[in-house]
Amino acid sequence: MSALRVEHADVVVVGGGAAGLSAAIAVAEAAARAADADSSARPVVALVSKVYPMRSHTVAAEGGAAGVVGDDDSLEQHVADTLAGGAGLCEEDAVRFVVERAAGELWRLERWGMPWSRSDDGHVAIRRFGGMSRARTWFAADRTGFHLLHTLFQTSLRYSADAGPIRRYDEHHVLDLVVDGSPGPGPGPGDGDGSGGHVRGVVVHDQHRGEPLLLAAPAVVLATGGAARAWGTSTNAGIVTGDGMAMALRAGVPLRDLELLQFHPTGLPGSGILLTEAVRGEGGVLLDADGERYLADYGLGPETPVGSPVPRTMELGPRDRLSQAFWHADRDGRTIPSPDGGVVLLDLRHLGRERIAERLPLVASLAKQFAGVDPALEPVPVRPTAHYTMGGIRTDARGATEIGGLFAAGECASTGLHGANRLGSNSLVETLVVGRAAGEQALAWSRERSTGGRGMADGAAGAGADRESVEADVVDRAAEVADRYLAMRGRGSEPPAAIRAELGRVLDADVGIYRDADGLRRALAAVEDLRARYDDVRVADTGAVLNTDWATTVELGATLLVAHAAVAAALAREESRGAHQRLDFPDTGDVAQHSLATLDPDGLRITHAPVGGRPPSGAEHDLVDGMGSRTTARSFSATTGEGA
Repeated sequence: MSALRVEHADVVVVGGGAAGLSAAIAVAEAAARAADADSSARPVVALVSKVYPMRSHTVAAEGGAAGVVGDDDSLEQHVADTLAGGAGLCEEDAVRFVVERAAGELWRLERWGMPWSRSDDGHVAIRRFGGMSRARTWFAADRTGFHLLHTLFQTSLRYSADAGPIRRYDEHHVLDLVVDGSPGPGPGPGDGDGSGGHVRGVVVHDQHRGEPLLLAAPAVVLATGGAARAWGTSTNAGIVTGDGMAMALRAGVPLRDLELLQFHPTGLPGSGILLTEAVRGEGGVLLDADGERYLADYGLGPETPVGSPVPRTMELGPRDRLSQAFWHADRDGRTIPSPDGGVVLLDLRHLGRERIAERLPLVASLAKQFAGVDPALEPVPVRPTAHYTMGGIRTDARGATEIGGLFAAGECASTGLHGANRLGSNSLVETLVVGRAAGEQALAWSRERSTGGRGMADGAAGAGADRESVEADVVDRAAEVADRYLAMRGRGSEPPAAIRAELGRVLDADVGIYRDADGLRRALAAVEDLRARYDDVRVADTGAVLNTDWATTVELGATLLVAHAAVAAALAREESRGAHQRLDFPDTGDVAQHSLATLDPDGLRITHAPVGGRPPSGAEHDLVDGMGSRTTARSFSATTGEGA
C-alpha cells in the first residue's frame, strides 16, 4: 500500500466556494468563542479545495441573491414564489428555512464588506428576477458572485493564520469518503445512537507534494458544486464535475431529482457562457428572427412595454418556461441559424450605454469578447445552455444526510429548496444559509463524538499528525482508495477526451429541454457504454506532482457516474414537471414524487418517494427540517438582519 500521511480535523469541508467558505467560517466563529472559554477545546476545520478558493465556480455567479426587504414584500410571498416555481417538488420546510434566514445572511455580508449596489438614497439596491413576484434580488452590478466570494474569502483569512482554526488545503483533490457501516434510511441531524453509517474522513491527493493524505475527521461537509458541466454546452466551469455527488452516491447516500437540470435561456452560442437574468430584470427583451417579441405566443404573455418588465411575465417568466419557449420557437422556424444551432436575440439597446455600464458591465464585456457584439448598439445572439443541477445529495434543510457526520451544502445538495425549477437568485442565498447551518451541525456532531467534548483535532491537527491515533483499518481502507486511483496512471487505451466529448454530445442531443423515451434510452445505453470504456481509460502522464492528466480523468469518472444517474432518473420520471419535460408524457402527475438514485450490488437503482414524506424510523439522524411540515422557530429580521 501507498505510504499515507494522516492529519486530523474536527470538521473537513470539501470545496472552497460560497457554501464551503460559509461552513468553514461558521466553525471558525465557534472556535473563536471557544478560545475565550477554553483554548484546549478549540475546534479545527480543514478547508479542502482542488483549486485556489477564489477560482471556485461561485465567482461566475452574476445576477444576485434573493432576500426580502421593503414594505411591499414579505417572507410569505418569497416562500409562495419559490413553491410556485418548484412545480410541486419543493420541500416547504427547506424553503422556509432558507427564506427566513436569507436577508440576515445578506446583511451579515454587508457588515463583512460586501459592496452591494446602492439606490440613489443610499440603501441596498434590489432588482427584479424571473419567477419572483417582487423585486428582492440584492446585487453587486453583474458580478455578485465575484464580490460575494471575495467577501467570504477575505473574512476567512482572519481565521486561517498559522494558529487559526481554518487549515487550508488548496489544490488538494479529494478522491473519496471513508465511511463506517451503512447509511440509515433518511436524512436529519444526529441522534448519536450509531445505528447507521458514519463518516471517518476523506482521502485526498496533495497535488503539490504528489502524495496521498487521509484527513481524519468525525464530520465532513461536501460543498463541491453541481454537475451541469457533463453537458456539452454549459455555463459551468471545467471544475464543476459532480465530485461530491459521486462520493456520496458511492457511500450509499441517495441522489435526489438528478433529472431536473435547469437550462438557462440566455447563454452565448457555442461557449455556453452565461448572460445573467439580470439583463432581463433591467429591461432587456428577447426577439425572434423577425425582430418580434415571441414569448407571448408560447404562454408567457401578455406582452409588456419594452424596458418596463413585469414580474413573472414575458422575459421575467421562470427559466424553464423561457427555455421551453425557445425550443418551440426553434421548431417553428423563428430562430436565426448559426453554426451552433438556432439563436434568438437579446436586445439591450433601449437601456442605453450609461445604464448598461452601471448595471451590466460584465455582460457588455462578455458580449464584446465572445460574440463580437456591442450590446449598446446591436442585439446579442443567445440560446439556452445547461446551467444548474436542481437535484443532488439528499439532505434535510440544514444539510444533514443519512450518514452520521456527513453533510452537504450548495449546488451539490438537494435540500428541497428548488423543487423542479430553481428561481434565479435563490441559489446564492442557499449557499450562505445552508452552508452556515451545515458547518454548525457538523461541529455539533463532532463535539458530541469527542471524549469530554474535546475535538478529534486536539493536540494533533495539521501536518505530521500521528498515524497511530487513527484506527489501523481506517488508514488501510484509505490507503486502498488512494492506491486504486494512483494505479490509473500509465495504463489504459481509451482517450479520456474522446469519452468526455461523446458524453457532452449525447446529453445535449437526448437529455435536453424536451426528452422522450427513445432519446433517453439511447442516452442511457451510450452512457453505460462510456462508463465501460472508462474502465480502460488512458492516463499517459505518470508524474506525481500537479498531474492534470490524471486529475481530470479522475473527475471524468465522477461526471460519468452522476450523468448515468441523471439519465436513468429522467427515463424513470414519466411525467412533465418543471425543467423535466417529456414529449411522450406531456401531463404532470397527480402525485408529486422525488426520484432517488442509489447504487446496489446490481448497479444503479431508481426509486421514488413522496414530497414531504418522512423516512422509516431507525435512521442515524432524526429529522428536524426539510422532510416534514415543521419550521424552525428562529429567523432573521428581513430589514435589520438581527436574530429574532
